[in-house]
Amino acid sequence: MAETVHIPVGGMNCAACAARVEKALTSVPGVEEAAVNLALEKAQVRYDSEAVPLSALVQTVRQAGYQVPAVTATYPVTGMDCAACSLRVETAVRGLPGVVDAAVNFATESLTVTYLPESVSPAELARAVAAAGNYALVLPQEGERSETPGVALEVRRERDIRRLKIKFAVALAVGVILLLMMLIPERSLSLQSQWYIMFALATPVQFWAGRQFYRGAWAALRHRTSDMNTLIAVGTSAAYLYSAVVTFFPSALEEAAGAGFEKAVYYDSAVIIIGLILLGRWLEARAKGQTSAALKRLIGLQPKTARVLRHAAVPETLVEVDVPVEEVAVGDIVLVRPGEKVPVDGVVVEGRSAVDESMLTGESLPVEKGPGDEVIGATLNRTGSFRFQATKVGRDTALAQIVRLVEQAQGSKAPIQRAADYIASIFVPAVLGVAAVTFLVWYFFGPRPEFTLALLAFVSVVVIACPCALGLATPTAIVVGTGKGAENGILIRSGEALERAHKLDVVVLDKTGTLTRGRPEVTDVLPSSDGAESAAPLTSAPDAALDASTGPDSRSALDRRTASDMAEGELLRLAASVERGSEHPLGEAIVEAARSRGMELLETVEFEALPGRGVEAAVAAEGGRVLRVLLGNRRLFEERGVDLLSWGLEAEASRLEAEGKTAMFVVVDGRPAGVIGVADVLKPDARPTVQALEALGLEVYMLTGDNRRTAETVAAQAGIRHVLAEVLPDRKAQAIRELQAQGRVVAMVGDGINDAPALAQADIGIAIGTGTDVAIETSDITLIRGDLEPIETAIRLSRATMRVIKQNLAWAFGYNVALIPVAAGVLYPAFGILLDPMFAAVAMALSSVSVVSNSLRLRRFRT
Repeated sequence: MAETVHIPVGGMNCAACAARVEKALTSVPGVEEAAVNLALEKAQVRYDSEAVPLSALVQTVRQAGYQVPAVTATYPVTGMDCAACSLRVETAVRGLPGVVDAAVNFATESLTVTYLPESVSPAELARAVAAAGNYALVLPQEGERSETPGVALEVRRERDIRRLKIKFAVALAVGVILLLMMLIPERSLSLQSQWYIMFALATPVQFWAGRQFYRGAWAALRHRTSDMNTLIAVGTSAAYLYSAVVTFFPSALEEAAGAGFEKAVYYDSAVIIIGLILLGRWLEARAKGQTSAALKRLIGLQPKTARVLRHAAVPETLVEVDVPVEEVAVGDIVLVRPGEKVPVDGVVVEGRSAVDESMLTGESLPVEKGPGDEVIGATLNRTGSFRFQATKVGRDTALAQIVRLVEQAQGSKAPIQRAADYIASIFVPAVLGVAAVTFLVWYFFGPRPEFTLALLAFVSVVVIACPCALGLATPTAIVVGTGKGAENGILIRSGEALERAHKLDVVVLDKTGTLTRGRPEVTDVLPSSDGAESAAPLTSAPDAALDASTGPDSRSALDRRTASDMAEGELLRLAASVERGSEHPLGEAIVEAARSRGMELLETVEFEALPGRGVEAAVAAEGGRVLRVLLGNRRLFEERGVDLLSWGLEAEASRLEAEGKTAMFVVVDGRPAGVIGVADVLKPDARPTVQALEALGLEVYMLTGDNRRTAETVAAQAGIRHVLAEVLPDRKAQAIRELQAQGRVVAMVGDGINDAPALAQADIGIAIGTGTDVAIETSDITLIRGDLEPIETAIRLSRATMRVIKQNLAWAFGYNVALIPVAAGVLYPAFGILLDPMFAAVAMALSSVSVVSNSLRLRRFRT
């Protein structure tokens, strides 16, 4: 069974490290795909859990020389009666995604489990134990809670940052002391004594502060490879060991002076190089922590507790109980008061309020909620109190799914990164080769002291080279870009989608539910202007008799105004009263329009639906009068032989139809009462969004199954010049293919099940979040809100992210191409300039920081 897991990886310092972990994981039988993100320090692995256990993957990463910061915890387990029980519990826990190892001790009734905190939580462990039988895993009480997912990694990151800060501060302080010692006159302290002191000060820095470089280099050497640590270890060790030889064997160098050796020490260079590189890593670690700030904010939205109704000791009595949000179950009734966060997803069953959903959807205005409305976990209740029934909890909530989608996107790779990955994989061996050639050229062809200058040039080359910038150029920008998108209700599925989106030149918008609201609404209520006398009666003889028997004096106010002077409100009220028994969407729209205006509907005493045409009904009006009402489309009245033109309704109806609306004719007691226009209206932001997309240089198409006349009318209202009309649902994907055949890069925006094939066919599928799960599942980008404005925002964000990625790559490549020759001494023949290794260290440290800092500029992206 294929599963995807995110494995945190510690100890990676450059792209070569990430490539090594990726290669090691993909070589494991049963692993289908592995992608390592250096910026997030995570490996996203898709593997067959039946063929290879997670523990084998973790062990593979560790054998490659890196750490996997898994959490090991021990929990009491109750209900076990024998060894078989312990085996059952152990098997259940081992089967959870994210569990590395599990062991149950029957004697102590405890479970010791090692797990990845970002993939599985203690609450999920408890549920697995309970599902295995009559067992219970005892979680710590409030105040003693285990670290929640992500917290362990954050704690480790903060600890590493503090450690780096101490190390670089000590290293640079010692480096300054060593530099100052060079100013001490030899008559005050002999040169040999100074060297001994320098050795004593430099040695702890070299092997304590620089220990991580040696450990990394040794791990790489054991696997017959090299990485950034190799370069730093080789460079600083060369300077340190040369200085140590000068310090303890000065006579040997005096004898070898003819070979180009200089009697000088470079402890200061070795120490300051280590200090500067550690400073760079400290700055880089802080910046990398900020790249995923958006994801941390999303995770931080989850409230810790929920107030639910639970059965009390007294039978059939419910009490309010505050419980950890992990313990809320589907079906629980949850109470939310003003100012509190909604703990999980659900449906309102009682009460009304305005809920602020801006933290998830980007929508600035609070949304009114009442019985039957859905509420999303982590949103903020503003005004009233309400109760809702939990429908999704734990990993199934909208917030959890959003976090999961953002994590997957941030763990993915963009195609543009492949070139950088390849170069990074061969970078270190190439640099070592260049450094070796540099040393030989200086040694055999350089001025005196040949060996010393050759050594300095060698150290400068290996220190200034920076594969880290190459490895961070793409992932840091993707992490910030996808996080910024999530903040604005735009969920980008992968780095590849982010890259493709910036190449778009055509955006295809589905009409129904995307450009329009997806439900019909009453747009026009037009009472008839003709008199009753001019209308040809449609009623049967009994109806006429009824009409005559009532007499003119017994007619109600409504009846007296049936003809020319019937008011809009009365016409809408009458039509809604008739349609109250209808299940047709157009009828429902009329009823909803009347109710939204607070109208009290009349009682219907007879009702007959006329499929495909309309309805016929009798309505009990005021004063006991019964009105015969016929309401329907043009086809109904043509079949009845009615001349709509003579009634004066034709002109208004034709105008409505020209505007893409459906004209519904109303006849009361055989006389024309008016026309009601119904249409699936455009969303308010449809036209501004189309204009914004065209301002980006994109061509906008509308795709619909409507007839061309109606489609062109709606398109004109939205400002769309290109229309694909009369396209059946099963031909939508073909329409996209035809555009792609013209060499266009196409985005398809839709919301329904019938849009799914077209979304999958398009270069970029964009699903409206109010749509179906099928549409969202097949899309590359999901808009949480139902409006269209985020489409333009998503494309601008993609372009901004790709612009930053290209800048990062240009800087990373340009930096190495330009400065490695300078470090090798290419400027020395013409200008006498040989780069000091300390300046090389400064340049190397700043290169990675500059790339990450450039990516962080995306946090200022404006929507």
